[in-house]
Amino acid sequence: MRRPARSTPLRSTYRLQLRPDALTFADAAAIAEYLQQLGVSHLYLSPVMTAAHGSTHGYDVTDPTTVSAALGGPGGLKALSDEVRSRGMGLIIDLVPNHVGVGDPRQNAWWWDVLRHGPDSQFAHYFDIDWSPANGAGGRLALPVLQNENDPAALTVDRSGPEPMLALHDLRFPIAPDTDGDNALRIHDKQHYRLVSWKSGLCSYRRFFAVSGLAALRQEDREVFEATHRELAAWCEHELIDGVRVDHPDGLSYPAAYLSRLRSLIGPHRLLLVEKILANREPLDATLPIDGTTGYDALADIGGVLIDPDGERTLTELSQHFAGHGSDRAWIGEKQHRIKRAVAESILAPEIRRLVAAVKRDAGVNGFDASGISDMALTNATIEVLAFLPVYRVDYAPLAGMAGAVVADVEKRNSELTAPLSVLVAALAAGGEAAVRFSQVGGAITAKAVEDTMFYRAARLVSLQEVGGNPGRFGHSLNEFHLANSERAQRWPATMTALSTHDTKRGEDVRARIGVLSQVATRWARSVATWQKSTPGPDGATTLFLLQNMFGVWPADGRPAASVPGLRDRLHRFAEKAIREAGEHSSWEEPDPEFEASVHTWLDAVIDGPVGSGLGDLVHELAPHAWTDALSQKLLQLCGPGIPDIYQGCELWEDSLVDPDNRRPVDFATRVGMLQSLTGTPGLDTTGAAKMWIVAYALWLRRERPDCFVGGTYLPLFATGEQASKLVSYARGRTGEAPEIIVAATRHSVSLAENGWADTVMDLPPGTWTDRLTGHTFQGRARLEKLFARLPVALLVR
Repeated sequence: MRRPARSTPLRSTYRLQLRPDALTFADAAAIAEYLQQLGVSHLYLSPVMTAAHGSTHGYDVTDPTTVSAALGGPGGLKALSDEVRSRGMGLIIDLVPNHVGVGDPRQNAWWWDVLRHGPDSQFAHYFDIDWSPANGAGGRLALPVLQNENDPAALTVDRSGPEPMLALHDLRFPIAPDTDGDNALRIHDKQHYRLVSWKSGLCSYRRFFAVSGLAALRQEDREVFEATHRELAAWCEHELIDGVRVDHPDGLSYPAAYLSRLRSLIGPHRLLLVEKILANREPLDATLPIDGTTGYDALADIGGVLIDPDGERTLTELSQHFAGHGSDRAWIGEKQHRIKRAVAESILAPEIRRLVAAVKRDAGVNGFDASGISDMALTNATIEVLAFLPVYRVDYAPLAGMAGAVVADVEKRNSELTAPLSVLVAALAAGGEAAVRFSQVGGAITAKAVEDTMFYRAARLVSLQEVGGNPGRFGHSLNEFHLANSERAQRWPATMTALSTHDTKRGEDVRARIGVLSQVATRWARSVATWQKSTPGPDGATTLFLLQNMFGVWPADGRPAASVPGLRDRLHRFAEKAIREAGEHSSWEEPDPEFEASVHTWLDAVIDGPVGSGLGDLVHELAPHAWTDALSQKLLQLCGPGIPDIYQGCELWEDSLVDPDNRRPVDFATRVGMLQSLTGTPGLDTTGAAKMWIVAYALWLRRERPDCFVGGTYLPLFATGEQASKLVSYARGRTGEAPEIIVAATRHSVSLAENGWADTVMDLPPGTWTDRLTGHTFQGRARLEKLFARLPVALLVR
């Protein structure tokens, strides 16, 4: 029986990171009442399809045709949908169209069939596989799974089941019909696949970035689309869901065409968001049939306006002294190009080879004779263009002409590349396979070089090094912030805004606290210099990078870090990931045990010694300012243009670092108890009650006056007086009517603690305004020292 269409307007989302061991559909249903009381309108679920056994994130989907039994199966999903709908709420689902998990072939029936039957498999066209004789594996499917040169000797035949399998340690691989009956190595040589070293640079299928355990799907094939979206179609038919978030559309062959087909499937009224990482000042393609992004652009705007530009010079000099570079715009521009080239020439070498082969073929289609151009020259020219692309991919409508401009710049820098560049241009102009792979590889290079490498090398102010951010820009001005918000309100009123996600490098409150260092740059620089003398770090850049992250998660209540359960281990795991991602002294491919040991030794010395004490003292002293920035960014997000998403647990203070740290189970019992016990305006303390107070009142107001938010007006407001620049304020209202809501937030609070608001005032629009957070009323000209007497933020309602 078809269920009635949803009537609950989308006002806000609450992201739940589902995992079989901690948060199933049933667990989510159990906290639905709490989320309803908090004011959330929709639950936003991480991927729900069958994933690799034990997956704590769900992006390694092994069967895109079934709902995960480990999470509760289709019955559990329906029960959750019924529960939230009975409370006037809805569901948003995270969709993973780009890839499936193949790390354990036995768990993926499609992949298993391809390995068994090769190009004749009924699923061979589901994947983007190079079966050509020139693929480096003799026309076989190269699987980069061998860990060392002795691995082939470890191959055996497992005959314990109904059919024999090749066994390599814990992995199993199918044996093609009529190829058994010999020793393991000879059987292997008869298969449609070839096991190769992960260091060999061979991989004959398109992957998610450089993750060999995630094989890309060909969504441009209608059969593939229908097979992988059959469940989604059923959810829509039975009104189980209210929208989808599309994971990594930039990896698809034709993102715009895919999104058009997806929009047709889900209908015109369901929310459709894309995980699109926009580069600095890159516009979102308005021709796409979507409602917006998942909010990294808003994250950069909101965090940026709280950064104090006065700290830039000192922190740049500190980075120069410790890291050997300023981590500034000039360094980032140069370093980004070099890292992109290195990524293209190493971990993405298989993708580059396949792209160059396609370039040669497609140039020939256009009648271009490339016989005189060597593969080396063509590869070099292609990589050089990709390395200078300032965006993930250039085939979106607003970016028309960008590829040509980059080619022109590359040719101007190196005239010797003119001939191979002509081959590349001829191929891209053909609009075929080469053009598609060019965009796909460009996105992979950018992701691996920028977010996954450079953001771990820059050390000036690490809170700027966030997905969708630009550490070369030291903060945003008030005017820039307001214009970005105004455009978001007009062009993308239903886009998502976020402060924390499962992909952020640091949680929102950690970033807020680190951002305060821009206000005390001189003091921070002196402290770091003193600590380096007391307890020298492994090297300058690593030391400066890790000290900032430790500052961000150190206990604010004065306790030693060693006394906080699990913190030491979390810091060690974060440090190991950070230095391997940076790739300068150690890496995932070639770990340096000696350097890593020195980092771990230093970390323990910091935690247990005088540096830890000094760090703790500074954190404790600056905690009120960190909380001020955390509350300011939270209220600016919750009431700003778009649909705000709250990442699980972030209604209280949180101290998450990069994944998997940010996917730790959340203590919902504590949050339920705190929400039920909130009375009176809480102060700034370690409990996080003030943050929950603000989250709840903002969400309740969105529920009370929805027309003032999604689709509502946005009006920048400014203060006058000595400290006018310390106020971030705007008004919201219904279209065509006077403002009804004013959001006011404090920034750069360190200097305010010394000098106060003095004569600074804000002229309010006509009417009597009541602060929902404190109950105080204001009219006409409001003195900011009174407006912020209790909290560093205000939520005024006319």
